[in-house]
Amino acid sequence: MTRRSLGIALGLASGVALLGTAVLAQRPGAGISRECRREVISLCGLSGGRTGIRACLTGKVQSLSERCRTELLAVASQRAASKAVLPTNARELSFGANALQKLDLWPSAKAGKAPVVVFIHGGGWSIGDKRTGVGEKDRHFTANGYAFASINYRLVPKATPAEQAQDVAAALALLRKQPGIDPDRIILVGHSAGAHLAALVGSDPRYFAAAGEPMTSVRGVILLDGAGYDVAKQMQSPANIVSGMYKAAFTTDPKRQADLSPTLHAAAPNAANWLIINDADRPDSQSQSDMPAAALTKAGSRANRMPVANTGHAALNRNVGVAGDAETARIDAFIAEVVR
Repeated sequence: MTRRSLGIALGLASGVALLGTAVLAQRPGAGISRECRREVISLCGLSGGRTGIRACLTGKVQSLSERCRTELLAVASQRAASKAVLPTNARELSFGANALQKLDLWPSAKAGKAPVVVFIHGGGWSIGDKRTGVGEKDRHFTANGYAFASINYRLVPKATPAEQAQDVAAALALLRKQPGIDPDRIILVGHSAGAHLAALVGSDPRYFAAAGEPMTSVRGVILLDGAGYDVAKQMQSPANIVSGMYKAAFTTDPKRQADLSPTLHAAAPNAANWLIINDADRPDSQSQSDMPAAALTKAGSRANRMPVANTGHAALNRNVGVAGDAETARIDAFIAEVVR
């Protein structure tokens, strides 16, 4: 297993350092099934305790069954989310009755109505949380004159990707009504599965129509290392190491897969401006990013491509907002141009 493949697998959830505890726990509710615990113990043993299990999983996680890998990622995500707290300078708002239909909103550091940068977390459509992938984004964007929001959405299997995209549109509808926000200068940023949802909302007008909001309010869409822009092709790719998550989200129905593929919705209308970023050394992300860029350009949108070398799936998201990061500088220039 390559380091980049490991980054994709473990980058789907935060808090992977807690997995050793979950594997060793024997109490009910520890989150790991007996079958998965046996797999890990068979692979890694118990002599090294939590530290040894963590080190072993870092190098050998791909040797586990996909079902067990998915369990581990889900537990890591849940534990990280449970430890995340709302920052003192943010507000939590609800855009629906479900407990996951919430967003965190940070005001701009500058007075007046500000553009808002909206982050959509990843997690294979089935895990993840609005507080575990933010990193330095809130501080960076608010200091630069933008409001910043991070949104949750209902998760597979209790919701479909179509319902998740509708959650994104509903969150944007709520944000457009908030004081201090310019309702017609929204920037969507999505990572991994969140990039798929950002692309779907930015290319398929049905979601904005259902929310009763104008698609033109989104000035730009930034996609961070997504690989689900043509769902059927990605599900057939041997490079797809989380195929179980795709199957759970999109099933085996070709019509559903096509209906939820942003590339296939790239005929106008679309969001006008796109920045599509990917790990240059990840072949499936590279090809999946090229396809919507070409289709959106053909339809009249401006779609800039930005392959990034010497990085990884999690790092592309983690580095946004970090001082001195070249990727962040390119993102800042893109946003400044499209919201002016």
